[in-house]
Amino acid sequence: MSNSPEVLEALFQTIRDRKGANPETSYTASLYAKGTKKIAQKVGEEGVELALAAVQGDRDEIVSESADLFYHMFVLWADAGVEPSEIYAKLAEREGLSGLTEKASRNKG
Repeated sequence: MSNSPEVLEALFQTIRDRKGANPETSYTASLYAKGTKKIAQKVGEEGVELALAAVQGDRDEIVSESADLFYHMFVLWADAGVEPSEIYAKLAEREGLSGLTEKASRNKG
């Protein structure tokens, strides 16, 4: 795989394709078999591990834990039927907005 953004698309496709795989031979399939709660738990764990790596200033761990977080987040998206294009569209909607303004707009509803 290359270092380009296409690697993310390929990873998501692989994750989505593993939904029907054998949980005994595929870690991704084993996550699906354990259900949404376990997948969400893994996303949380990886987020915490990334934050801890950042606090420790461990650049290599930040890279590694970021990759783990992307992977588990993609499993969560696929489990929920969310496509990356939906996330990209939401990010595009927010482009050019002040982060404070965007956050305030979410709190009005």
